[in-house]
Amino acid sequence: MAASYAIIICHGSYHTPIPYQPFIIALQTQGIEAYCPQLPTSDLRKLNVGIQESSTLSQPNFDRPPPSGGYPQPADDALVINELLDRLIEEEGKNVILLGHSAGGFVATYSARRKYQRKVRQASNLPGGLVGIFYVCAFMIPVGESVHSFFQPKDGPGIVPPYCQFHGNGFEGIASTVNAAQYFFSGLPEEKAKYYESTMTASPVPTTVLDNDAYTELPCAYVIADSDLALPAAFQEAMVVNGRPWVVAFQISACGPPLYASPPPLPLLPRASPLHAGLTRRRVCETAEMVNFTRWRG
Repeated sequence: MAASYAIIICHGSYHTPIPYQPFIIALQTQGIEAYCPQLPTSDLRKLNVGIQESSTLSQPNFDRPPPSGGYPQPADDALVINELLDRLIEEEGKNVILLGHSAGGFVATYSARRKYQRKVRQASNLPGGLVGIFYVCAFMIPVGESVHSFFQPKDGPGIVPPYCQFHGNGFEGIASTVNAAQYFFSGLPEEKAKYYESTMTASPVPTTVLDNDAYTELPCAYVIADSDLALPAAFQEAMVVNGRPWVVAFQISACGPPLYASPPPLPLLPRASPLHAGLTRRRVCETAEMVNFTRWRG
């Protein structure tokens, strides 16, 4: 693979880049540049929990009030991704794939603005650009919705997923994880799962509304982990199938997102079958090109 390609991982809520390191290392050993920047919505230093840049405090206080400017939102996460895209695409002319996991799927979609897309840049004789988006157990939220509005009932009390808990400020505050080793890392050895559990942080309710329809503008591939506990396969399939017949989806047998294992079993896509028929040949070829960019030998 040419060195002119890079992958940016948009991590999930409550996460740091630490659990994604095996996947990053696997990509790098194949000569693929890989990045997973810390996103503000799960950065304890941005959440006013008593942890600052120079703080040695190891126990955050999740009951503290919000920061003076409010909690960071997915739009703030996208600013971090866009800053990296500015460097990789506009300054260095590289081809880039965005890989979104969990809530990072929203961030990837929101970040994939037209000015970065490879076809748009090619029309202006500019090198590089976004090749496509790779979703792994990720949120594919409709345009005009936020993660919160999509998953929560329109009327009545909010629903708290079993893998998280809200603290003193309720839905106006932040949530941290519960039994993360079970819900997020169940397919890993117990010691590794417990270690990754210790790296989990907290996140606010994500209310940024998606205003960018990257689904129809870029090739998109979706990996469904059929035994994921945090985002069950039925939810993953529903998001893919709901009005998006142009998304090429693959299903693999995994207890959790196939990004944490060492070595990670991704992408085993040559042996997986697309869930959709009727895709245009051009769309299949474009998506296959993107998938091939991420292939490595486990």
